[in-house]
Amino acid sequence: MRVHNVNKKIIAEINMIPLIDISLILLIIFMVITPFLVQSQIQVNLPKASTGTKGGDEDVLKVQLAADGTLTVDGRRIKFQRLEKELTLRFSKSYKKTVLVEADRTVPVERVVTVLDIAKKLGAGKIGIAVKPED
Repeated sequence: MRVHNVNKKIIAEINMIPLIDISLILLIIFMVITPFLVQSQIQVNLPKASTGTKGGDEDVLKVQLAADGTLTVDGRRIKFQRLEKELTLRFSKSYKKTVLVEADRTVPVERVVTVLDIAKKLGAGKIGIAVKPED
């Protein structure tokens, strides 16, 4: 014979407190990490030009050359020797065929020309050099 206890009922409601706790912890983690991610981007001191047009940022593969020799492709730091392989991978994965070179004004012209040459050799449709407009 089974005896039913009325006091032991199944709880069929969702406990929201652990969900809120985890959400707040993730929010705090992202708030702490964000300044480090912003600081990890390299700063490029672009040369000034009196003429130029404002291009759209869509469908552009950005190659940045910093004064300290750092090279990034779409925000990912790579070595200069791997530039050709990296651009080959980027061109094969997506439809981006426009390359924009953002070089610091102190970077030797030879390095900029090498980047432009590699991009053209790999089949870039358009190649551009980023400049800052004069004030």
